[in-house]
Amino acid sequence: MKLNRLKIWILIATGGLLLVVPPLALVFDEPFYLTLLGRVMIFAIAALSLDLILGFGGMISLGHAAYLGLGAYAVGILSFHGVDNGWLQLAIAIAGSAFVAVIIGAICLRTSGIYFIMITLAVTQLLFFLGISLETYGGDDGLPLDRSVFLDGFDLGNEVNLYYLILAFLAIMTYLSWRLINSHFGMVIRGVHENEMRMRAIGFPVFRYKLAAFVIAGAMCGVAGFLLANLTEFVTPEFMHWFRSGEIMVMVLVGGMGTLFGPLLGAAAFLLFEEVISGWTEHWMVIFGPLLVILVLFAKKGLWGFLPGSAEHDD
Repeated sequence: MKLNRLKIWILIATGGLLLVVPPLALVFDEPFYLTLLGRVMIFAIAALSLDLILGFGGMISLGHAAYLGLGAYAVGILSFHGVDNGWLQLAIAIAGSAFVAVIIGAICLRTSGIYFIMITLAVTQLLFFLGISLETYGGDDGLPLDRSVFLDGFDLGNEVNLYYLILAFLAIMTYLSWRLINSHFGMVIRGVHENEMRMRAIGFPVFRYKLAAFVIAGAMCGVAGFLLANLTEFVTPEFMHWFRSGEIMVMVLVGGMGTLFGPLLGAAAFLLFEEVISGWTEHWMVIFGPLLVILVLFAKKGLWGFLPGSAEHDD
């Protein structure tokens, strides 16, 4: 992946800003900004995971939020039963999301086009209604929880500690995605997106590659769910609703589909726009909708493509 110099400096400046926000928020007594930026980073991870299969693999999933909910419920259910070990919760969130992604992918990837889209929507909506039916764990009302315990002396009840944990996971997921995209595996996935029939003809087991990408994306989104549960101290079936999947897809489109850093930019733009405009009117989507249409029509790489150097193949 090649980035022009200005984009590299923009990324460095953004990373530096994220590092210094907590001290500034404490100085000005504005912990709200820690929660807001934490939410942005969590959904950036979710959008990044979707972009692996959507932007690079051409798999349009309308059920990706299911893994967000699964990761969150891994924390909620274990916390409900008195298990607050963060490492165990994280492992179960990843393993559970990956396992469900294997099942859903094995079914959905045997189809393509509109059939793939609708089956991902239908199968994952089953998980949404399953969450509603779990009355023991709050059902439709949701389930409050205690935050995870990672290390002695690293209390996630401290908002700054939680913020830096989310930032660390964002950095790790971005790095792993970069390595994956630029690996042999990533090149095959891109090739499948460009011409699946040709990739089959030259001998690649396309189904296995697509399923592996689908599972990796699900596991990554499970990490985002784990972090979201800790941030909100609450889980609800709404995390798995198809509307949430649509929001994550919009973040990818706004930031730049098929780019590494675009989904991060898209998550920030979407959530910050919602926060600002919803203060004026609850019908903020009436304003956002036309802007999204214009962006999709005239910006192939989303907001990331507007940055100088967009003519280069930098993602």
